[in-house]
Amino acid sequence: MPHSIASAIPPSGWICLDSLGNTIEPSKATISLDNRGLAYGDGFFTTMGVIDGQILWLDHHHQRLVTHSKALHIELDSHSLLAILQTYAKQLQQGMLKLIITRSTQDIRGYGYTPSASGSACDIWLKSSAMTVATAEPLCLPDDRSIPIQPSSAAICLSSQLSCLPPPLAGLKSLNRLDNVLASGELQGIKAQISKSNTEQSIGEGLLRDMSGQWVEGTMSNVFYQLSEAPLSESETTSSAYEDNENYLTTGQWYTPSMAQSGVAGVMRQVIIDALSSTEYPVVTRSLQDEDLPKLTQIFFCNALRGIMPMSRLTLLSGEFVGFK
Repeated sequence: MPHSIASAIPPSGWICLDSLGNTIEPSKATISLDNRGLAYGDGFFTTMGVIDGQILWLDHHHQRLVTHSKALHIELDSHSLLAILQTYAKQLQQGMLKLIITRSTQDIRGYGYTPSASGSACDIWLKSSAMTVATAEPLCLPDDRSIPIQPSSAAICLSSQLSCLPPPLAGLKSLNRLDNVLASGELQGIKAQISKSNTEQSIGEGLLRDMSGQWVEGTMSNVFYQLSEAPLSESETTSSAYEDNENYLTTGQWYTPSMAQSGVAGVMRQVIIDALSSTEYPVVTRSLQDEDLPKLTQIFFCNALRGIMPMSRLTLLSGEFVGFK
């Protein structure tokens, strides 16, 4: 029988939950080599920051559970699961909860699954990790919520590319992340080279194209940007309004690439879109092309754990760079 969350909870490490969110006895909580997530990437995940015992952006993570389980035809009691996650968050207090959901092992051989309750059943895995989530200065959003804004760093365009996916897979935080794995490996190699050369500013993130040639996101984050009418010369600078973090998101028009054919529609991306929706400059979904890069005046990456990561420069594939102030 599953036992309740009142049982001893490990401070870190993976535990297994049933479809209602109850903890499964550790001796029975084993992962099989037939696990669909391991074999086919048949599932999805979400990573939640926890501060003062509360899950950050809980409503957006809940929405991900609902939309992703529906898209993948997985039966999930999201309300019961969320209640259990909140209990774990209270015990964790400060750190990260990572949730992985996979389709349960099927009786039939191969990729397929049965059009039945067993075909839609899932296995739920949760990892609780104590860590510092937000160490940066908070930025107040127009809807009175706040997110951390990190110190500025540099970004670089990567040669790795993201796959283009059909609906309803595009935009999902599915377990199929090999393109991100290879891109992150490329970025780590660049960071190692820069570290050896003692360059003055470290690389914080890499910008990725998809197979159609559109620049879509970072290796672990979504991207927002602003444009000028023409490429900026080296002597030109951007508006002094950005010297004040309070106006960072509300001055000028921000754009973000579409997730309709590639990339992950991240939680923080949606938080920012929602927060700016009723302002003078709501976020505009717009593709980011090669010819746009020299015209960039501002760019930042974001994710649910680190918040906003502003960039001071972007190195292009040519080796030239665009600077931001």
